[in-house]
Amino acid sequence: MPTAARSQAPAAVARAGSPCQGNPDALGISRVVEIDTTGGPGFGFEQFKTHDFLQEGEVVLTFDDGPWPKNTPSVLAALAFHCTKAIFFPIGLHATYEPSILKRVAAAGHAIGSHTWCHQDLSKTKGTCQTNGKRETVEYDPKDEIEKGISAVHWAVGGPTAPYFRFPALRQSPELVDYLGKRNIAIFSADMDSFDFKMRKPEQVRQSVMAKLKKHGKGIVLMHDFQHATAEATADLLKDLKAGGYKVVFMKPKFAVTTIPAYDDMILKQMKTAGADGRLTSSVVRTISD
Repeated sequence: MPTAARSQAPAAVARAGSPCQGNPDALGISRVVEIDTTGGPGFGFEQFKTHDFLQEGEVVLTFDDGPWPKNTPSVLAALAFHCTKAIFFPIGLHATYEPSILKRVAAAGHAIGSHTWCHQDLSKTKGTCQTNGKRETVEYDPKDEIEKGISAVHWAVGGPTAPYFRFPALRQSPELVDYLGKRNIAIFSADMDSFDFKMRKPEQVRQSVMAKLKKHGKGIVLMHDFQHATAEATADLLKDLKAGGYKVVFMKPKFAVTTIPAYDDMILKQMKTAGADGRLTSSVVRTISD
């Protein structure tokens, strides 16, 4: 594989005991760990038992299925207010819809992995994909679904992204685990799944996460910035974590993911056909008089 590019450095973060502008009671970040993804290590005790690096009371915040209007920005605002960081696993198709939101995620210093092109079950080769409001039956090669998602996220961010991947529904196969290992991409399972996609009320999300943390004591938490209830819950959930004495650990990648040119070209061709150019609207349209 080609030599990986340098990963982007996260923005300044509030460590335990350091000030966070506008929020003296911020959750902050207790520590930053660097992750060497060579060989594709796995994280999250639901499926991987090897790398137990979290101490009691430590949590890693992760969000799947974005970016999504209103919901992802709400999550970002809550994280910023608490001067803390998370890992995002965007869907490639969603990334092409809302590249400006994903650029904001990157600019805030969060880690951005990938979560396939259209959230397909990678234990199968046939499913459905909703594009522009229309759901269609599709056939796919699981490796294509992975790589197209990685390239789409990279295109949307317009810069380095993390060599982190999460299987939809955490359904993985030995063949694909081996494939990601050869690509030097870490696989993220979870220590606790909030199941927030089944919830409609923010307090349900908060109760789910806090109850599971009380049971397990620490861990990688799986949530969804795609979900409205989660977006509404995040600000208060971070307060709950602070009040409960929990500390956030940020998993910073040692190097960026290396995309495959053929899939990059595929995304570029698709976006040109759709009329997109990858630039933020604010860089194309600027008010000079009002």
